[in-house]
Amino acid sequence: MSTTLGAFIAGGIAACGAVTATHPFETVKIRMQLQGELQEKSLQPRLYKGPFHGVSVIVRNEGLGGIYRGIGAAYIYQMILNGCRLGFYEPIRNTLTTAIFTDPKTQSLGINIFAGATSGILGAAAGSPFFLVKTRLQSFSPFAPVGTQHAYKNAVDGMRQIYKGEGIHGLYRGVGAAMVRTGFGSSVQLPTYFFAKRRMIKHFGMEEGPALHLASNTIMSRMYNQNGNLYKGVFDCFGKTVKTEGLLAIYKGFLPHLARILPHTILTLSLAEQTNKLMRKFEDRILPSNIKDQV
Repeated sequence: MSTTLGAFIAGGIAACGAVTATHPFETVKIRMQLQGELQEKSLQPRLYKGPFHGVSVIVRNEGLGGIYRGIGAAYIYQMILNGCRLGFYEPIRNTLTTAIFTDPKTQSLGINIFAGATSGILGAAAGSPFFLVKTRLQSFSPFAPVGTQHAYKNAVDGMRQIYKGEGIHGLYRGVGAAMVRTGFGSSVQLPTYFFAKRRMIKHFGMEEGPALHLASNTIMSRMYNQNGNLYKGVFDCFGKTVKTEGLLAIYKGFLPHLARILPHTILTLSLAEQTNKLMRKFEDRILPSNIKDQV
């Protein structure tokens, strides 16, 4: 295992590799969630009908630049979010396990869930401004607009405009919903992944490597799903959406979300295992042994 800093960097690099492949479906998901916002169902437009239809509409009208709108902010967000999740999970789990059970190798479901949720909440809070500007960049379309349109030139311009018009509070709009969503997701995602990995090593004789990591992720992904974001708060958004658009409206963008989250999760955690190994080798070369023993 790398140092906390090494795991943070390895997790961030892995997530950037994953988001490069899945960003188009994230763009479609956001636009599907915004189309028909607070309109009666009979009056709602259907500009984006599904993950692949949405990708084709955006590419046809806006080119590849349209489907990858906001990718720069997405990279920064993923570096922060998954750097925190994968960098802090094991230190938090190890510290609590040692304090309660003495032996850090003891596996406690409660501690693992807490460590996963805490690392996810930290990552969501730290990366929230970049998630905000990423979402606004992805939702903008000069050809098939949905929801409120924000004509930012890029992520930096978006940050500047948000801060100028809304202050620091504006940059953290929706952070509560993001922390709840990511906290719940990480509380299931990370413990399940490492649990599946341990079971396959013990019962199927699998060894450390890409095959094990991919299999662990596939099992974990089938047990894991999440959704959310917007307005004054979680309950306000839920109430307004259901009241105006009906109960099924909260599942808008589910298919592109699924098309993004499953491969994204698999790629992120599988790549993280490999980047973590490389980071460990790099640290072994440059860090003195006394420092490595302390971190």
